[in-house]
Amino acid sequence: MTSPIIWIHLAAAAIALPLAVVMLARRKGDRLHRFLGRVWVVLMVFVSVTSFWITEINTDRWSPIHILSFVTLLSLAYAVYAIRKGNVRGHRIAMINSSIGLGIAFAFTFLPSRLMSELLF
Repeated sequence: MTSPIIWIHLAAAAIALPLAVVMLARRKGDRLHRFLGRVWVVLMVFVSVTSFWITEINTDRWSPIHILSFVTLLSLAYAVYAIRKGNVRGHRIAMINSSIGLGIAFAFTFLPSRLMSELLF
């Protein structure tokens, strides 16, 4: 039986992933960008934090993928800090890196014995 935290984590990630694509593809800096960006950051913080309660893959201990969750939290904090200080380049780099991290984490979910792999294959 899959833990409810995994389903909640998966739901937030399933919203964050396509939203990341939209955010990277659309015009930057307008009101909608700022709103969707805030939504995306909240989703990503939620995805990252909930991952620390998902330990099934490594027998009730954190696995190496949890390093990605920690790095994502740092990257998101820096992205918010950078844009508030007017550092658009730093913000852009941090947000792109966070999006890439989400994509990497998503790819890992398809490894054998992982939930997404079992659901799809």
